[in-house]
Amino acid sequence: MYGFHSRDLIRAYDCTVPATTVFYRYRNLKQHLTVIGYTGKFRMVLYPGVVRYGFTMLSIRRAYLLSRSAHASSQSIEYRPIKKVLVANRGEIAIRVFRACTELGIRTVAVYSEQDTGQMHRQKADEAYLIGKGLPPVAAYLHIPDIIKVAKENNVDAIHPGYGFLSERSDFAQACEDAGVRFIGPSPEVVQKMGDKVEARAIAIQAGVPVVPGTNSPISCVQEAQEFAKTYGFPIIFKAAYGGGGRGMRVVREYEELEENYQRAFSEALAAFGNGALFVEKFIEKPRHIEVQILGDKYGNVIHLYERDCSIQRRHQKVVEVAPAALLDQHLRDRLTSDSVKLAKQVGYENAGTVEFLVDKNGKHYFIEVNSRLQVEHTVTEEITDVDLVHAQLRVCEGKSLPELGLRQDKIKINGCAIQCRVTTEDPARGFQPDTGRLE
Repeated sequence: MYGFHSRDLIRAYDCTVPATTVFYRYRNLKQHLTVIGYTGKFRMVLYPGVVRYGFTMLSIRRAYLLSRSAHASSQSIEYRPIKKVLVANRGEIAIRVFRACTELGIRTVAVYSEQDTGQMHRQKADEAYLIGKGLPPVAAYLHIPDIIKVAKENNVDAIHPGYGFLSERSDFAQACEDAGVRFIGPSPEVVQKMGDKVEARAIAIQAGVPVVPGTNSPISCVQEAQEFAKTYGFPIIFKAAYGGGGRGMRVVREYEELEENYQRAFSEALAAFGNGALFVEKFIEKPRHIEVQILGDKYGNVIHLYERDCSIQRRHQKVVEVAPAALLDQHLRDRLTSDSVKLAKQVGYENAGTVEFLVDKNGKHYFIEVNSRLQVEHTVTEEITDVDLVHAQLRVCEGKSLPELGLRQDKIKINGCAIQCRVTTEDPARGFQPDTGRLE
């Protein structure tokens, strides 16, 4: 049994499940659990000590839900198992996805730039291939033709985009589809709609979700921003129409600052996203930034996994994320989660995503955007709900329904609290700008 010794065994249980091999972790400092699958049955074995063979495992409850899932529904559905996944990313998120794939018995493929030859994500995959030869690192991971070529030449079933890079590019999702490779995420059409902040706003309005007063389409000149300010007053905020992450955002508090900030926001958006289009919103002073984790399948089912508070930010970028949000009125929580599910169903959302809101000092909430990907901070949601989101992404992509995965709304409960803090390297001599290099 994978090198276990009899002295390791505490107790074992036999039970009938579909044939599979999965590995899970029992969150206890003294014990771990593995589920060893074989045709018709599996044996759950509790043993003390360190996790063997590098497998990271999930909880007993998750093991039960997921192993049960293959025969939990009587629906006739198209199920296409994934045997090999390519992660079009690097670093922590690539390793995170590789771990989930290994737990589910799926082979993994890494891609790397010339400069990332020695990086850990390359070593953690079953296979690794160079992309973007002669290109800078970022350009290499954005080079769609090379990624698709690697996938096709190596019999890859599905591509996980991670976060950042190509994760919210509808043309990448479409390229995967055109190549006959599954994209682990929403459909190209939904990625496009949610990536266009103006269209996402219009969809929210159609769904009856409250939005901050703003322009209904990207503005074409600074004069349109001036007219908006005359109608709604200051402060206002410029936002990139085709991107996020704090880039292309500028708050304007006085008329005299308007033109300069318009030009700066336009330049930032153009440099970051290849499109300088902006829209304008009324700026909400000192709001809470609350986001809701959603998960949809191919059959119209959508659930939420409660919220995260991402209010602690600097330069419009998140620093600390907390799940669930502290001191959040239950009625407000219900409205946020209900509106998130309603919006996702309105657009036919599939796979994992995040709906983001601002909450003002009076407790009113306003939709701001949808991130059609896995978030950096998804782990805090996993900690409080005991749901592995990457496992769910993979299974949904295969064709499983949420009920088959044991993921029903009434079964999703908050258990405890989790906090994620981001560590970044910055140079204080340059105004704390992001920096890299060796720490001496």
